[in-house]
Amino acid sequence: MNKIEQLEKEINKIKDRNKRVEADKGWETSWTRKVLVALLTYIVVVIFFFAAGLPKPFVNSLVPTAGFVLSTASLPFFKRLWLKYQK
Repeated sequence: MNKIEQLEKEINKIKDRNKRVEADKGWETSWTRKVLVALLTYIVVVIFFFAAGLPKPFVNSLVPTAGFVLSTASLPFFKRLWLKYQK
């Protein structure tokens, strides 16, 4: 394999990797992921509240779910702030 073919192969590997990274980035910031995380969090908390015998598990599970969603929603802000001071 000559040098040009080897470079082309390496460039194609980098392009493939970049596509995967962009897809992962898209998933991390998608509304689909955010809704799924909130829904799964709610379900887990409801199950826990039922197991613990707590009153109104469907209603009371909204509070920890909302807290979790709000805390994760604020992470991009803190990430930008952190990155700003890392330079």
